[in-house]
Amino acid sequence: MKQTTDTILMIRPVHFRMNEQTAVNNYYQKVVDNVTPEKLLQNAQLEFDNFVHKLEAVGIQVVVVDDAKETDTPDAHFPNNWISFHQSGKIATYPMFAENRRTERREDVFDVLESKGFTITDIIDYSSAEDENLFLEGTGSLILDRVHRKAYCALSPRADEEVLIEFCEDFEYTPVIFTANQTLNGERLPIYHTNVMMCIGEKISVICLDSIDDKKERKNVIKHLKGDGKEIIDITEEQVVHFAGNMLELKGANETPYLVMSNAAHQSLTKKQINQIEKHATILSSSLDIIEACGGGSARCMMAEVFLPKK
Repeated sequence: MKQTTDTILMIRPVHFRMNEQTAVNNYYQKVVDNVTPEKLLQNAQLEFDNFVHKLEAVGIQVVVVDDAKETDTPDAHFPNNWISFHQSGKIATYPMFAENRRTERREDVFDVLESKGFTITDIIDYSSAEDENLFLEGTGSLILDRVHRKAYCALSPRADEEVLIEFCEDFEYTPVIFTANQTLNGERLPIYHTNVMMCIGEKISVICLDSIDDKKERKNVIKHLKGDGKEIIDITEEQVVHFAGNMLELKGANETPYLVMSNAAHQSLTKKQINQIEKHATILSSSLDIIEACGGGSARCMMAEVFLPKK
């Protein structure tokens, strides 16, 4: 089993704007004033294209698919929420909280991957959970330690325990469950996606331990990470706001490990944290200011890792 891959799927935005349906529990989204919708889309596409270029320049394989013109999908550039790809050849598709995100699930994406020589053996679809208002938004909700078969999950309106357990049974993962909160107007509220406060690479885990208010849960998460040999890089809630938890480790040319993040995340890190990361991976960052502001997600959300076997 591999923890990191050299191939990702990215969806180029076509209907980009702030998604009013996700803003109800994604407290990172902002309205960008004094910019026309056309200019907003242009800026987002520019950030997207520059990001893809930087990834490809270091040997990361990027499969880019354009968002479908006929659907109103303002968050389509965050495909990691509706799909995950596994080394067994299996694909999972997930139940989504916002109704206008459900049309992001597209079968033609499978065809694109198969045309590039990837093998899909089975598709496990959890989307029927939407009928019961239960959600689990892919690797936004699930931080997978693919080597040690653990699925870390911060429960929230977008991450239901029942669906999580079903996923873990189907894909043979052990769930590590906790709640992660953030302070908003003096109130502690659940962080909408686990991948905002945590990431796992081959040898490191970047995590905001302060967001796990329950001491027992925090201790349990630390025990699992340390037991599996991860160096813990603890980030603050302030750094989480700058998307410092929203990172993904990928393999570039010659198996070189890269920890991919936005400029905002990179700039929020301390010297000590950067040194800790650079012992294990090269930092690759790109400006995603518009995507972060409107979408309330960052670099990691934009990349769906492809672990499928090649024919």
